Amino acid sequence: MAAIEFTAFPRQHEGRGASRRLRHAGKTPGIVYGAGEPTPIELDHNALIHALRSEAFHASILTMKLDGAAQRVLLRDVQMHPFRHEVLHVDFQRVDEKRRIHMKVPLHFVNEANSPAVKLGGAIIGHIANELDISCLPKDLPEFIEVDCITLESGKSIHVSEVKLPAGVVAVMHGRDPVVATAVVPKAHVEEVEEATAEAAATAAAPVAAAPGAEKKDEKKEEKKDDKKDDKKDDKKK
Repeated sequence: MAAIEFTAFPRQHEGRGASRRLRHAGKTPGIVYGAGEPTPIELDHNALIHALRSEAFHASILTMKLDGAAQRVLLRDVQMHPFRHEVLHVDFQRVDEKRRIHMKVPLHFVNEANSPAVKLGGAIIGHIANELDISCLPKDLPEFIEVDCITLESGKSIHVSEVKLPAGVVAVMHGRDPVVATAVVPKAHVEEVEEATAEAAATAAAPVAAAPGAEKKDEKKEEKKDDKKDDKKDDKKK
C-alpha cells in the first residue's frame, strides 16, 4: 500500500482564543507527541476532512510533512464539533520503528453469501465488532484484517481466536475471546419452516379421499348383490 502523506504547519499560538481564530480561518489545531517533545501543529481543515473519509487514514502509518521534514505518525484522536461537520482538534503520535504499537484495525468480512449459514440455513450474519485491537511493530501494521465466514453455520459464531492474523500481529483481548460475527436465523424464517413442516405432516396423516363416483359404484354393487339374493329366494319358492 502506498504511503499516505499530509502536510502540517507549525502552530505559533496556543490557547482557546488562538484555536478559535484558526478555525475561523479554515484551519484545524492539532498536536504531535511521542518520541520527543510535543509539537503544536495546524492543518488545512478541508484537506483534513477529505483525508478522514478514508478508512486507511485511521489505521495506517502516515507520513507527515512538517517544516520540510517527513515524520511517520499515527492518527490517535479526532475531536468533532457536537453538531457541525467540523474537526475541532486532532492528535498524532510519532512512530518508533523498534517499539510495538497498539492500534484498532478495521475488520473486513468476506464469503458471507457463500457460508452454510446463509446458503443452507437462511441465516443473517451480524457483525458484532467492526474493528479489532491489535499489537505489532510499525512495519507489520495491516490496513485491515479479513474475517473469513466461509465455514460459518447457522447458530454459530466467530471469535477473535478464530480470526487469521497477519504475521507479527497479536490480538489484544484482555483475557476474553470476544465474538466478532454470529449467524442468526430470522424468526420469520423459522416460523415459515415450522409451518411448512406442520402442513407436510398433516397431509401425510390425512386419509386419502375417495375418487369421484366411487361411492355410487359401491352403491350399485350392493344393489346387484341384493337383486341376486332376491332371485335365489324366488327360485326356491317355485
